[in-house]
Amino acid sequence: MKKPTKHFYTTIVNVDEVIAGLDVLDLSNAEKKELTDLAHLNLHTAIIDAVLSELTDADKKIFLELLVRDEHEKIWKHLNEKVENIEDKITTAGEQVKKELRQDIKKTKKTP
Repeated sequence: MKKPTKHFYTTIVNVDEVIAGLDVLDLSNAEKKELTDLAHLNLHTAIIDAVLSELTDADKKIFLELLVRDEHEKIWKHLNEKVENIEDKITTAGEQVKKELRQDIKKTKKTP
């Protein structure tokens, strides 16, 4: 299975431990890959949304330009200058996604 892209937030939020929970389900490799990709996409979308909701329009543009260029250090510098406690906000968004993923896996396990 291909390693997911490393994002600027990967060091503080990661869904790999939740994805490991998919092993308890009876899934083909293709199904597991698809769910893994969806989990990563869901996390990415939630974090980008959390960040954008904290920025002005001008700062959003700068952030998105840095994001497209994958300039992690510059992204963190920009975010830390513009948003108080940004790491906490990203962590909170990521933890919410992980909680929902765990609940979905738990529900699926119980389904006969």
